Amino acid sequence: MKKNINLRSMAAQAIEQVVEKGQSLSNVLPLLQQKVSDKDKALLQELCFGVLRTLSQMEWLINKLMSRPMTGKQRTIHYLIMVGFYQLLHTRIPPHAALAETVEGAVAIKRPQLKGLINGVLRQFQRQQETLLAEFASSESRFLHPEWLLTRLRKAYPQQWEVIVEANNQRPPMWLRVNRNHHSRDAWLALLKEAGQQGFTHPDYPDAVRLESPAPVHTLPGFEEGWVTVQDASAQGCMTFLEPENGEHILDLCAAPGGKTTHILEVAPDAQVLAVDVDEKRLSRVYDNLKRLGMKAQVKQGDGRFPGQWCGEQQFDRILLDAPCSATGVIRRHPDIKWLRRDRDIAELAQLQAEILDAIWPHLKPGGTLVYATCSVLPEENSQQIAAFLARTPGATLSVTGTPDNPGKQNLPGLEDGDGFYYAKLIKQ
Repeated sequence: MKKNINLRSMAAQAIEQVVEKGQSLSNVLPLLQQKVSDKDKALLQELCFGVLRTLSQMEWLINKLMSRPMTGKQRTIHYLIMVGFYQLLHTRIPPHAALAETVEGAVAIKRPQLKGLINGVLRQFQRQQETLLAEFASSESRFLHPEWLLTRLRKAYPQQWEVIVEANNQRPPMWLRVNRNHHSRDAWLALLKEAGQQGFTHPDYPDAVRLESPAPVHTLPGFEEGWVTVQDASAQGCMTFLEPENGEHILDLCAAPGGKTTHILEVAPDAQVLAVDVDEKRLSRVYDNLKRLGMKAQVKQGDGRFPGQWCGEQQFDRILLDAPCSATGVIRRHPDIKWLRRDRDIAELAQLQAEILDAIWPHLKPGGTLVYATCSVLPEENSQQIAAFLARTPGATLSVTGTPDNPGKQNLPGLEDGDGFYYAKLIKQ
């Protein structure tokens, strides 16, 4: 029983770390999940992801139901009440259990004197729920996005911004990439069906399969043997434009966690691949992915702005630059992005992307292909970035992706489709 009680307080503490301290949920959550049973891991994740997905709604409700906010050392209680709201609104946990467990959470964070307050606020919410939700539905907070991001989306996509916001607020679909060196996609789909699961193909990406409902990886046929990898459909689209071939020297820049490195080697098993990332810690995941799939690549830690430090004068036949970006196309997978990003970050990221592009371009062989990709939906990082690069770079031409006026191909997040993603294919004359 005690672990369950603590789940609510653990979730509250994790959410506080993200919102107040700017920590990434993908750093905070795994440390907490180590302390609970497998069954409880899933619930802890659901509470953290769920509250961050609906944070605007939770804040709005607290402001309506409390005369003044919890501050200082009592701030965790603010997030514990949110965890209570989320359970009552968005989960199947019986209300009496959600209420009791949340109230007990105050004991776990050494604030037992506030049990009555938490109980009072949650019960008041239950009594006024219909009225409150009707009022919330006509408030600006209903979009569950920060104001700066809504402003940018409205400007960039006057016709589609609501569709994007709606997709961002959903749970993400689970996409897989079938390893063509083991099975054709159809052959693996048949194995999946035998295992009692349903999968759907993607019209544009030949290795992609969407599961009817997300499943633990150990239930997927041949996961441990490297037959299949978890990777969003849009991320798989990079290979459509990179078109790697055996025998080529290929650079995967900003490569961690290694999904695209391994995809290159599935398409061209005899390519010479160099995977580079600035983040030493995340490179361990590149090694893990290569090991599970039984592949070999050269892996180096390095900064994309200073390629001379890690590849000397070397030139490559193909370069995949999956540039550091705002990640505004993958909010449904990482709802904390909405609250971690700031409006001012976009210009800083665009500057960094431009520096990396300019630095790496001399390392592409004449006649070679560079695919620039981001998981962003913002034009400053995408079409505007590439238009500026083409304007200042003699010998760089756009191929098959967009037009010189509107360069690149922009995917928007879709409920049964891939994440928000951008690609531009550039050829060096």
